[in-house]
Amino acid sequence: LTAAHCISSGRTYRVYLGKHNLKEEENGSVAIATGKIIVHGCWNSFTIHNDIALIKLESAVTPSYTPTCLPADGHVLPHSAPCYVTGWVCLYTNGPLADILQQALLPVVDYATCSRSDWWWCNGDSGGPLNCTSSNGAWEVHGIVSFVFTRVSAYIDWSSKVSVLY
Repeated sequence: LTAAHCISSGRTYRVYLGKHNLKEEENGSVAIATGKIIVHGCWNSFTIHNDIALIKLESAVTPSYTPTCLPADGHVLPHSAPCYVTGWVCLYTNGPLADILQQALLPVVDYATCSRSDWWWCNGDSGGPLNCTSSNGAWEVHGIVSFVFTRVSAYIDWSSKVSVLY
């Protein structure tokens, strides 16, 4: 999963698994080429609606990597639910990107709060995940960093349908 606004036609992409430090070769880290990239058919770059895309990897992932689960279709997290956003983001405004994967606790807030300019994850990490734990303790990806967040549970039906096609 990523944000549709991160995808440009004609570009080549790689997905890194097990990566923590961008400056070092790491045991267990692997780069996999992308096969098919499916941008939501109703993605609108002007309104930022449907800012979601699926990336099919060119090769299979080994069992040593555990994917994050998807939430139930339409599931909305309660206010203050603890979630974590991760990425190699800028460390301060207009600063360089971090070499080490960063994470921050970001509790769920209402739309009005989330839309404020002073309540925001650092620019430069669009397409990254907002992961939260489910009631059984499993990690689920509930959001994709966009211009606010894309709520993944609103796109479960879409992702299931396009996954079958590819």
